Amino acid sequence: MKTKTIGLVAIVIGIIMMVFTSINFKTKEEVVDLGAVKINKEKNHPVKWSPIIGAVLIIGGIVVVATAKKSS
Repeated sequence: MKTKTIGLVAIVIGIIMMVFTSINFKTKEEVVDLGAVKINKEKNHPVKWSPIIGAVLIIGGIVVVATAKKSS
């Protein structure tokens, strides 16, 4: 049962990684702090990956699910 669940999770993550090939997150950085005056700067941090990684996860998940069915 556990291996089948792991395979299904890998398939879902692979599909998500193929649809969304990157994510962005922002952080705020304090540049100047002069008492009442504060200046903040937002920085973008893009995280990108190849859709090939998603395809490998999908194929691996299918293999895990297929082998789990045979053994049970």
